[in-house]
Amino acid sequence: MPMDLGELERMIKQALPDATVTIEDLRGDGDHYAAHVVSSAFAGKSRVQQHQMVYQALQGRMGNELHALALQTSVPEA
Repeated sequence: MPMDLGELERMIKQALPDATVTIEDLRGDGDHYAAHVVSSAFAGKSRVQQHQMVYQALQGRMGNELHALALQTSVPEA
């Protein structure tokens, strides 16, 4: 069962309340998304740690309802 784009965004924002989240459905099938997440919570964290924070927000749905997520993360520009 595909994951709704709105649900994906809601889960990320729930875990990272200050996040700006931009999501694109790459194939129109609800299984393959690209996301850009900008959050001050990423400050001082490695890229791997940032991605882990986003995957943790998805509460185990990665690999189940969500097949692929091309992920970009960054901190807000000062």
